[in-house]
Formats: sequence, C-alpha cells, structure tokens
Amino acid sequence: MTSTPLTGRRAVVTGGGAGIGAACARALATQGAHVVVADRDEPAAAAVAAEVGGEAWAVDLDDTEALDDLTLEADVLVNNAGIQVVRPIEEFEPADFRRIQRIMVEAPFLLVRACLPHMYARGWGRVVNISSVHGLVASPYKSAYVAAKHALEGLSKVTALEGAARGVTSNCINPAYVRTALVERQIADQARVHGIAEEEVLEKVLLTEQSIKRLVEPEEVADLVVWLTGPRSAMATGSSYTLDGGWHAR
Repeated sequence: MTSTPLTGRRAVVTGGGAGIGAACARALATQGAHVVVADRDEPAAAAVAAEVGGEAWAVDLDDTEALDDLTLEADVLVNNAGIQVVRPIEEFEPADFRRIQRIMVEAPFLLVRACLPHMYARGWGRVVNISSVHGLVASPYKSAYVAAKHALEGLSKVTALEGAARGVTSNCINPAYVRTALVERQIADQARVHGIAEEEVLEKVLLTEQSIKRLVEPEEVADLVVWLTGPRSAMATGSSYTLDGGWHAR
C-alpha cells in the first residue's frame, strides 16, 4: 500500500479548533500526518482532534512566557492562531495592541524556536505561517493586526534563510477575508468605524479591493498548506502566497 506524503510526520496547527485551523488539521490528516490541534478552546480542540485521529493541546498563546522553554517534536508547524481588534489608532487600547503582538508574533517565534531542533535533527521540516493580505498591504483601523502580520512575514523569511541548509522551509499564506468567525466578529466594528450599516460591510469594506467578489473558504487555504508541506514544494521557501481574489492585481 502506498503511504501518504506525511505518513510518520507530526503536525502542530495553532488555532486548530475552528475556521482555517480546523480545515488545515483535516487536510493534513488526509495526507497521513498525526495532527496536534492547538487551541485555547479545549473542547473545540478535542472535537477536531477526535475527528482527525490526532490529539488536542489546550494552550493559551497569550501566555508567551509559558512557551519560553517549550520543546516540540513537530515536523510541520502551522502558525494560524490570531485575533482582531478594529479601532482608529487614537482609540486603540495599548493592552489590545500588545496582546495581538504576543499572540501573532511572539507566540509564532517561540513555536518555531521550539520546533527547529527536532526539524534540524531529522533534516526536514515545514513551517507555514497563515499571514494575510494585510501582511503585504495595510487597511485603516487595523494597526495592531497589520503590524503583527508584517512582522510574521519577516519572521517567516528569516526562518527560511536559517533553515534552508537543514531541510526546513518556511512560507506565508496571504488570504483576503476568509469565511471564519474572526471575520464575522469584526463586522459590527467595521460598520461603526466606517459609518455604514452592518449589512453593507461585506460589499463596501471586505470585498472592495478584490476582483473576485466573495470570501475565501477555509478549505482553499488548507489546500495550499497541503501543497507547501507536500513532496513537490521543496524549492518553495521564504515566499508569500496570495489567495486574495485579485487584490494585488490593482
């Protein structure tokens, strides 16, 4: 029987209890990976882990000091967990800004740091950072999120350069707005800061820059994760792969 590409590999997916993370966990499991579903929502992580035959890891990535001495035997790391706050800079709470940096910059750094010794020892590893179109461009009212995603892009490139001779690749995936709870939860805030009705947010804010006028599906992101961790992607590293419906074509 022919084995699947990730048979014998261990994958850690953060924010794996829902949305993009859950789609990635399912997709990696189909490729033979043993998936560790990491999420602060323990029941959600356990449910996805049970579905894919993996294991749940209840972890609060906001508590970055708890990750300082972490070691992970992971061959694939998908840094996906994230949060969003939509506010003008002058109204943005400093505590919210710092929290977003901890979850979306410090935690990915610490997880990469925890995985690299194992990856280097095996001479193979795949780091996939779920960035955003906002890792490449900016939008108003998202100072913390845009700053964090830009920082994640830099971390990913440095990881690629350091890991290249050791069989480790690192890339970013940059989707436009994805059909997830994270996007749904910001609709009210987007309506408030733009002075429009909530039902107008999709057309007038979320999809305005795209040529393809729909949300990205989580499974579309997961399919790209599968390719970046598969047997044909060894030369793909230090790059950012857009799934933005033509946002960058303008």
